[in-house]
Amino acid sequence: MNAKTPADLEIRPRDRRFGRNTNVRRWWHGDDPVATAFYNALSVTFPKGEGFFIDSVRKFRDGTPPRLEREINAFVKQEVIHTREHVAFNRHVTNQGYDVSRLEARVDRELAITKGRPPIANLAATMALEHFTAIIAHQLIANPRHLAGADPEAAALWRWHAIEEIEHKGVAYDTWLHATRDWPRFRRWWVKSLVMVMATIKFFRGRTEGMLDLLAQDGLTGAGVKWRVFRYAFGRPGMARKVLGAWFAYFMPGFHPWNHDDRKLIALADSDYEAARLGQPTPELAAA
Repeated sequence: MNAKTPADLEIRPRDRRFGRNTNVRRWWHGDDPVATAFYNALSVTFPKGEGFFIDSVRKFRDGTPPRLEREINAFVKQEVIHTREHVAFNRHVTNQGYDVSRLEARVDRELAITKGRPPIANLAATMALEHFTAIIAHQLIANPRHLAGADPEAAALWRWHAIEEIEHKGVAYDTWLHATRDWPRFRRWWVKSLVMVMATIKFFRGRTEGMLDLLAQDGLTGAGVKWRVFRYAFGRPGMARKVLGAWFAYFMPGFHPWNHDDRKLIALADSDYEAARLGQPTPELAAA
């Protein structure tokens, strides 16, 4: 296995709870309905999506090298806690009167398609989507503009999630490298590239439709609103524009998530969560 994960990397979950006793505004992100819709639509996908990630990676845990097995266990634990916190965040979204049933139904339909696929295909999809979350996470910390003006507890949730996505960004990829260690290099590249293209189309289509659905519930519709969504993604703050280079890197020969070592961003944000770091996994999560 030609993994390039740093030898001194430690994946340790931070068990934090966010916003349990606070009131979250309807447009919690700087009174901007478009920015709020982006993060709300993304958050709605996380509980079931991260369950899919966990199942996809865990299917290949047996027989992995000891270090990778430990990293998979830590990945599972981080994702379980992420799920818990986004369930709580999504409760705030629905408490503001948003109907997220159509967004959830889309996630259900996409996950239903995976039921008949080989486990290795689901691992490839997880690997692609984990790359998406990692490059978005990088931007959230590296460019404070993305969360500027957001309610403090909501911003803290997204920064916390981001540092753990950066920290475990190589786990699904290393699991893929181990699971496909007997494949020819071209087959490995072709499958992962094809799956990334498909995942990208579904990701952008799904998040755009989700944002427009939520914005319509605010009475915001029409070509002008679609232009505002486009400008938010590709203009300022321009999340989609800013991650394009990192997205293209996925297709390059020799790619590995840790070719770009951005652990300095973890250290930049991690001091806020140091007290919440967990030691040894609890028995129920260690056995997950």
